[in-house]
Amino acid sequence: MSDPRLRIGVLETGRPPAELAAHGDYPSMVASWLSPFNASFASYAVLDSELPDSPRDADLWVITGSRFAVYEDHPWISPAERFIRDCRDAGVRMIGICFGHQLIAQALGGKVEKSPKGWGVGIHEYRPGDWPAQLAPAPEALRMQAYHQDQVVVLPPGARRIAGSAFCENAVLWYPGFAYTVQGHPEFAKPFAHDLLEARRGSVLPDDLVDRALETLSGDTTRQQLARFLHDHRDAI
Repeated sequence: MSDPRLRIGVLETGRPPAELAAHGDYPSMVASWLSPFNASFASYAVLDSELPDSPRDADLWVITGSRFAVYEDHPWISPAERFIRDCRDAGVRMIGICFGHQLIAQALGGKVEKSPKGWGVGIHEYRPGDWPAQLAPAPEALRMQAYHQDQVVVLPPGARRIAGSAFCENAVLWYPGFAYTVQGHPEFAKPFAHDLLEARRGSVLPDDLVDRALETLSGDTTRQQLARFLHDHRDAI
């Protein structure tokens, strides 16, 4: 049974490839990942220009991943950025995933660009650094699926980098009292990550990169631990 005292709103900024529809959409993946919250979930198709009426329509907002880039000229991106700023001003918490991580940074004055390092795919590990006392204890590492070319290259004012890697320095950002964002995809279960990589083999992704990424899928992720961590620290993010 859901807890009506906690409402999570999912801002849908992208959709999985049609051939992977059996895995569900991104809002359903987010709801599955955040099951420790035992919350009610509502989704808004932001990529179809559907936005909530007010930041207060949820207690916590989650912005999904997307195949789009935050710096592209889509009519729904600017209104989504305004909604992010409205949430910040209203003191309503947010979680950003991949595109959501980048969109929050851009909306608040950061910079996102396509990285010369290329694609980050498969399970990536991010090590804590400058971890805030408010979010203690720090994890030994965060391991999650990755699927991106773009990266946050300039942090917005007030953002803190709290975990990263040699490949993605700004992988986990904390906006005190507002948001916690990750470049990776903790909502991606391994079966979906596997099928996504295979679906993009030889077209978007070269074979050798897919092969290396698939090898990482035998390792563990910390997606469940991260969900529990966010649940326990939701008043501090």
